[in-house]
Amino acid sequence: MIKQTKASHVIVLLGINDIGAASGYDAPWQLVDADRIIAGYRQLVSDGHEVGLKTIVGTLMPFEFDTSDPPGYFSAENEQKRQAVNLWIRTSGEMDGVIDFDAAMRDPSHPSRMLPEWDSGDHLHPNDAGYKAMAGAIALSIFD
Repeated sequence: MIKQTKASHVIVLLGINDIGAASGYDAPWQLVDADRIIAGYRQLVSDGHEVGLKTIVGTLMPFEFDTSDPPGYFSAENEQKRQAVNLWIRTSGEMDGVIDFDAAMRDPSHPSRMLPEWDSGDHLHPNDAGYKAMAGAIALSIFD
């Protein structure tokens, strides 16, 4: 249950660790598919609505060549999961708003990678300029 007082909106940006970290382990219960991530989003949106929060969801950003531990979240299968989740976020209409962080952060010449000038160096997390670009991707009208 969400118990934040005086909040009116929540921005949710979750899922890349579910896609990536789970693939680095052998335990089958840790393998997460797009449907399971979407189910989690649906629960978060529902929980937010129950307490009167407008729930805004951000698309998952590109992560090819990441240097995460366990090494390498990225694979063709994981990219397909990311794309499936992002398609659902963009088209389902189930949340109160969408911020397309994927479109804002990806390299147009290689969409599964973050733009180098916004990359912290691990190819997974933005640097300060990247976080500023993410903030710039948020249309303030989404909070009206």
